[in-house]
This record gives sequence, C-alpha cells and structure tokens, in this order.
Amino acid sequence: MYTTFLTLIIPAILAFLFTVIGTRFLMDYLFDAGIVAEDRNKERPRIIASSGGLAVAFGVIVGILVYVFGATFVFAPGSTSLTQLIAVSLSITLIAFVGFLDDINVKGTRVASTGRRDIRKGLAQWQKPVLTLLGALPLIAVNAGISQVSLPFIGVVNLGLLYPLLVLPLAIIFVSNAFNLLGGFDGLQPLTSLIASAGLLAYCILFGTYTGALLAALLFSSILAFLPFNWYRSRMLPGDSFTYAVGAALVAIMVIGHAEAFGIIIFMPWIIEFVLHLRKGFHVNDLGVRQRDGTLKAPYGKKIYSLTHVVMNLKRARETDVTLYLSLLEVLFVALAFLMKFAVLL
Repeated sequence: MYTTFLTLIIPAILAFLFTVIGTRFLMDYLFDAGIVAEDRNKERPRIIASSGGLAVAFGVIVGILVYVFGATFVFAPGSTSLTQLIAVSLSITLIAFVGFLDDINVKGTRVASTGRRDIRKGLAQWQKPVLTLLGALPLIAVNAGISQVSLPFIGVVNLGLLYPLLVLPLAIIFVSNAFNLLGGFDGLQPLTSLIASAGLLAYCILFGTYTGALLAALLFSSILAFLPFNWYRSRMLPGDSFTYAVGAALVAIMVIGHAEAFGIIIFMPWIIEFVLHLRKGFHVNDLGVRQRDGTLKAPYGKKIYSLTHVVMNLKRARETDVTLYLSLLEVLFVALAFLMKFAVLL
C-alpha cells in the first residue's frame, strides 16, 4: 500500500511541477514566435500566447516516464502495463502535435473561422478528424483496453476486434474533436476537464485499474498546474494542443481504466455541445457580445447553438459566470455517473 501510494503521488507531483515550468517558458516563447490568439470577451481584445496544451502534455508525459523509470530500476510494476503507458505517452504526443499544427496557423489579417473573423485560421474542418486519428494508432497497436464493454442501459457487450480497430479510433476522433468545441472563456476548458479527470481518478481508484488511476492522477495534476495561467484575465490560452491532447488522454483513461460507461456519462456536456454545433454545421461562435456593464449577450439571440449560449440566455452572465455554470454542469454529470454506478452495484 505504501509503495502504491508513492508510485501514484510522486509522478503526479513531478507532472505538476514540469507543467508549471513548461507553461512559464512557453508563455514568452510562443508569444515571441507569434503563436498567439485573441482573448475576445474583454473590454478590448487581447493578443496572448496560445497552445498551452503543450505544457500539459509535457507534464503528463514526464509523469509517465518517471513511473516507467521507477518501475524499471526501482520497483516491480505489478499489474501496471508499461507497454500501455508508453503507448499513451506516444498517443498524447502525436495528437498534441496535431493540435499545435492547428494553433500555429495565425494570419496577419482576420479570416473567417468557426462563425467569426479571427486572426487564427487553424486546420480545415475535414482535416481535424483525419489527423486526430494519429492519436489512436499507438493504442490500437498495443490493443489497449478490453473488448467487453459495459454500456449504460445496455449492459456488457463483447465487441471483439471491433473494439481496437473501430471503436477505439472513433472514440479518439470524436472525443478530441468534441472536446475542442466547448471553450472560448477563461478557465472553461481547464476547469471542466479538471473535474472530468478528478471523476475518472476517483472511479479508477474505487472500481477501475491502477494504470487508469495513474494516468488520471497525472492528467489531473497537469491541468491543475495550468489552470491558474488560464483563469480570468488569462495569461495563456489552452489552444487546440490542449483540447486534442486532453481528449486523447481522457479516452485512454476510460479504456485502460475500464471506465467506458462512466466516461460516456461524464462526457455528456461535450456530446450535447457536439449536437448543438451540428445544427449550424459547426460554424458556431461560442463567444458572447460584450455589453457596457461587462456582461455578455448570446451572439444569436434566443437561438441556441452552444451550452455557452444557454448560460448567456439564462442571466446577464459575465465571463466567469459562464465558466462556473458549465463547470457545475460537469460536476452534476460526474455525480450522476457515480449514482448510476452505485445503483448497478446495489
């Protein structure tokens, strides 16, 4: 028990520290390199460094390698699969690189981008799902997870080869791209993903696998380290390198931690967001129209194409209100997922 505790905590602490170091370095480096984006919910649009997800991915990978080093030279890995851990680190690296390609396409003049005119053009809509398939390849290669999946309201389903060859890559593509849809507000993406990773950490400790718990702890620590840099009046934006990498990491935790059914429930806000965006062909502006009193008005009036529009129609919301309300929604879905799990056990 003591060894298990240390092998979970020490990599998580180092993941936290290296994420802080990486973020502080990248803030200045990426800004000077012109890898920037607009923070447009303020009284005046601000140009700040983007692609902070690189630091989060770096922290998670450092944590994985610290554990692998310890398991190789210090203690026996026990039930933890080092092969799967290396595959996850490679998966996160590949998909964070795809997100970085999306982040670096910054233009000198404004161009049409996802329902608004922005300085960042990014990848074409069709390129994103194709390229995010790269993140699934390492997990497919090691046949991560098990083919028997427990689904809500359905029960256990044996998918056989369909699981690694079809379900897993589709899950990586969908989750990473859907996770990318809900954002644009300071702290929103880090805080909601922090809650999701905390839920997965608790689930893997109680019902899942140690490897899943380790990955969830590393992801939680790295996001926690990045959150203060992206909180209100953010100094750095997460960028698509964050959303793609975190989305891939969440899928890896669900698969390796045997938490697929639990994961589907906690991912419901992003599933809803995907459906809402689909209604407008994904050309959606999530941001609000800033009013003189600092509140934000929904950009399409009463028409709802995002969960952010729901909050802005419910009340005269400020930017932090949108972040906190949608984070509370994620807390409710995590609680619902646990209630459903305990109901099944009873």
